[in-house]
Amino acid sequence: MQTPRLRTGIVHSALGCAAALMVCGAPGAWAQEKQKISYKVTEENSKYTQRNTIDVGDESSHQLVMFEIHRTFPSNAPVINGVKLKETWTRGYADYINSNGLSTNYTIYVLDNGDKFYTYSGTMGQADATGKRTTVAVGQIRGGTGKFAAMKGLVRSTGISDGKAGLNETQAEIEYWIAK
Repeated sequence: MQTPRLRTGIVHSALGCAAALMVCGAPGAWAQEKQKISYKVTEENSKYTQRNTIDVGDESSHQLVMFEIHRTFPSNAPVINGVKLKETWTRGYADYINSNGLSTNYTIYVLDNGDKFYTYSGTMGQADATGKRTTVAVGQIRGGTGKFAAMKGLVRSTGISDGKAGLNETQAEIEYWIAK
């Protein structure tokens, strides 16, 4: 039987080991130069290409939603690691009550040279009385292809959406580095 003092000692030891591993194992990551870019995609360049809704049936307006959003950058495309961003494809699923709730999103960023990078993010959305939602999201960059194979970082975004009306706009900041 472990006493509270023994458990505390074990926890402190584990935290100390984790901190030591982070300090010893991360110098290469610390040496990478972080870059930040931001962009905005308005309604005319952001389209729901698929949206499927299932009523859960346990209470009014409780829905499960699967969706796909295609965004393009016809002008003022952000430049990432020296290459212009061409388009993004976001695929996700959500659990909403009256359009309020959380979604999980997977986004593929496609660059002009054909390279890609991938993100996984969570979004929280809150709807007004008309169903128009404001959203806040944060996600992890999980690597990519070509020049972006070793890409890491974060994506933070805010937006407005109304899936039923096909409205979707977003503003995002990407903070990234390419591991060596």
